[in-house]
Amino acid sequence: MRQYDPSNMLVSPGTHADAAVTLDITPASAGWDLIHFQIRRFAAGSSWEWQTGEHELALVGLSGEVSVTSDRGSWDAVGGRSSAFAGLPGALYLPRRTAFTVTAAAEAEFAVTWVATDQDHEPRLVCPADVTTEIRGGDNATRHINDILPPGFPCHRLVIVEVYTPGGNWSSYPPHKHDVHRETADGAILEADLEEVYYFKVDPPGGFAIQRVYTDETSPLQAAGYPIDAAMTVRDGQAVLVPEGYHPVTSAPGYTTYYLNVLAGTAQSLANVDDPAHSAVKDQFRTRDPRVPIYPVNELADTGR
Repeated sequence: MRQYDPSNMLVSPGTHADAAVTLDITPASAGWDLIHFQIRRFAAGSSWEWQTGEHELALVGLSGEVSVTSDRGSWDAVGGRSSAFAGLPGALYLPRRTAFTVTAAAEAEFAVTWVATDQDHEPRLVCPADVTTEIRGGDNATRHINDILPPGFPCHRLVIVEVYTPGGNWSSYPPHKHDVHRETADGAILEADLEEVYYFKVDPPGGFAIQRVYTDETSPLQAAGYPIDAAMTVRDGQAVLVPEGYHPVTSAPGYTTYYLNVLAGTAQSLANVDDPAHSAVKDQFRTRDPRVPIYPVNELADTGR
């Protein structure tokens, strides 16, 4: 186990052996077991060849569009939006033992994430029209969520969503956690033990968000003598590691905060537990922020959370 603090939880863009990789998170660098995460920028006419090995993998379009050829199929248009703030996402899920090539006719930026698996699933293209949007929370905790690889998606471990928080609002609020696996006697999941990456963009990009991550006595890390209580100022292009604990976000007034959530762990689930000190806030919401959804969407779900 390691002691986590802002020095090793806040990840900034950096140099990489592959110049197309602008941000890189590995299990070794994160101190966890599963999630690999990269941001890759494709120049016009560039390509990238790779193999998934013993991992399932997802490419999520942040901006631009790519084509993918593989020994499991080909897809001509993955992604498509001009920026993360301009429309619904597109993504591609690839199973283990897949060799593939990504080609970009024009500039594009994609998140790529992969986790170890011992299961086989079919490749699947996620088009913008397939993405369901949820409006969660209320008052100044209203936010817009796009489900990309939600719970129930036919894969082993990966869960991927993206969240928009208008300026002055909070998200991942009330604070919640998913760091202990708990089930009912009949197998219903009450809480999953998940690793999580938050990858941030801010519009306009000069703004910032603040994320706090903190544990309580139920955390395995805290029980082992490694509590977390960190508050980080996060800027466009940075990521935050959430190995355990509650992890709320607030967006600076005047800016819209976007983050891509990648989660993986003991179940393909978002089962979580609110911080009991703040859970009652949900019962006090009276209105919805009219700034969400951030842009027109295909299908809108209201979870009431």
